[in-house]
Amino acid sequence: MDDVIPEEEVPPWTQQITVRGLAVSVLLGVVFSIITHKLSLSIGVVPSLNVAAGLLGFLLVKSWMALVAKLGLVTKPFTQQENTVIQTCVVACYGIAVSGGFSTYLFGMSSRTFQVIGPGSPGNSAQDVKDPKLGWMTSFVLTCSFVGIFALVPLRKVMVIDYKLTYPSGTATAMLISSFHSNAGAHEARKQVACLGKSFAGSFAWSFLKWLVSGGTGSNCGFEHFPTLGLKAYANTFYFDFSATFVGTGMLCPSIVNFSALAGAILSWAILWPLIGARAGDWYPAGLEPTNFKGLYGYKVFIAIALILGDGLYNLLKIAVISLRAAMIHKAGGDDATVVPLLDLDRDKLTETFTMEGVPMWIAATGYVLLSLLSVLHIPTIIPALRWYHVLVCYLVAPVFGFCNAYGAGLTDWNLASSYGKMGLFVFGAWVGSSGGGVMAGLGACGLVVSIASNAADLMQDLKTGYLTQSSPRSMFVSQLLGTLLGCFIAPLTFWMFWKAFPDVGLPDGEYKAPTAIAYRQIAILGVQGLAALPAHCLEFCIAFFALALLLNAGRDCFSWRWLPIPVAMAIPFYIGAYFAVDMVVGSLVMILWERLRGKDEASAYGAAVASGLICGDGLWTIPSAVVALLKIKPPMCMTFLPTAT
Repeated sequence: MDDVIPEEEVPPWTQQITVRGLAVSVLLGVVFSIITHKLSLSIGVVPSLNVAAGLLGFLLVKSWMALVAKLGLVTKPFTQQENTVIQTCVVACYGIAVSGGFSTYLFGMSSRTFQVIGPGSPGNSAQDVKDPKLGWMTSFVLTCSFVGIFALVPLRKVMVIDYKLTYPSGTATAMLISSFHSNAGAHEARKQVACLGKSFAGSFAWSFLKWLVSGGTGSNCGFEHFPTLGLKAYANTFYFDFSATFVGTGMLCPSIVNFSALAGAILSWAILWPLIGARAGDWYPAGLEPTNFKGLYGYKVFIAIALILGDGLYNLLKIAVISLRAAMIHKAGGDDATVVPLLDLDRDKLTETFTMEGVPMWIAATGYVLLSLLSVLHIPTIIPALRWYHVLVCYLVAPVFGFCNAYGAGLTDWNLASSYGKMGLFVFGAWVGSSGGGVMAGLGACGLVVSIASNAADLMQDLKTGYLTQSSPRSMFVSQLLGTLLGCFIAPLTFWMFWKAFPDVGLPDGEYKAPTAIAYRQIAILGVQGLAALPAHCLEFCIAFFALALLLNAGRDCFSWRWLPIPVAMAIPFYIGAYFAVDMVVGSLVMILWERLRGKDEASAYGAAVASGLICGDGLWTIPSAVVALLKIKPPMCMTFLPTAT
């Protein structure tokens, strides 16, 4: 693999950031932000798109160079360093759509989430409402999204070189980019790009066809409501809804994640909810609205929250133990058991490039202090319940969370920013109390912690990619800042498109349910009100499923029972439905069949390209569908299914 390291001189960091690279980053940042919103608002699961960003960046720049060459113009060579910078900028941009809370803590503040939970629900106060507005959302993410980048820049050498943390996603992306720019990988890259283009075109055309037959008022029209497993199964949300996005997501996610979601769907919609539903009139009043938290819906949400919290707590403790053990080994001068020689590269050459052009300590320290001061002054004007001293405490403890999250991501590839955020949600919500707007304070503090912890882990992941592709840390730092700046405008704008174009965003019966926003607001209410919000016998179920999450994780880690389901993946269909799990399992089955028929190497080489095309094509269709929705243009046909008797 020596051809991964380019023989020519590595360009200086100023030449690694180009105008064409920034133009490609803006385009891909818009597309990926739309995809992120579409996934997070519909099912709450967003797979890693780092590989897709590297692949599409390569495709667009190479297409541009081919066009320029046909016009007889000369252009600069496309290096793997420029490709890495594009990937970093795109990931930082769409990362704001994830960490910005547009489907979680920020949306949890909205009146739609307030109405879904119910104005009469204990702790759900009308004073704790703040509807999305383009101005304050942009201001919020601009204020808090850069702090995590400055917090851990001084530790880049410690994390990447001294501790030799693997950062699996960053390493895989580096390998992909390096293969594109090697002589041996150029032909393979062209075939991957061709696969992506075909699946993209097919996915976009299929989305258009689905739109054509989804018209009608008050009826379940279109392929999204196709009772593929029968009408009775459809009534319990078991059906394949022909979503290219969910199938592509299933192809990208590990099979255990998809089958865990299916296991959760079977446990909840096939077993648990019918049993609890039979207790209507006994455990809870009969005849309630489907979204009333005093009825069955309350069990769905709170049991899912118990699974999520159990999984998050276990993994936080697990990462803390692993990190402490690794730190003790490093202190004793021993070898780190987690270090695996994944790449046969000239590490001295990589280290020299990585340490030659760094970011001065004074810049990182000054940036962190000034940005923290700006947040202390400005955040309380956006969320008055969150006082200046609350924000100050967040920024005093958040770097610790950022380090722990970045270290854990380097060891396990898990970004646990949401788990750290939920800790802040509980602590600050209880601190402020219900009378002082504790729900809003908890949600706001959650956002500050999530932004720092998530951005710190993303930065180190990208620095690992830069280290392995001989990209300058300075160019990586600047591209991270530029991508974050782009994301602070693109993410709110693309979310605003969903909010304005689709009136059912946040409603349980709509396509974009924003399920995690409901969970975040309910966690905030629990933190402020305690257990008063739980329906009858729900606490016992919550304790049981919290313990189940701990036991499943312990079984996977202590006994290597990798076939046990992942609790957080199980929890998602509990209150969303089983349909998306069916789609994602189809994605896994496609990959398994591909491996059996054509070999594992071909499936791994082209599966990500096909999946990326499926997701991007369906995601890009969101733009024209939003435009026609704003223009009040409705689909011309309705395809629906009814029982024979009807």
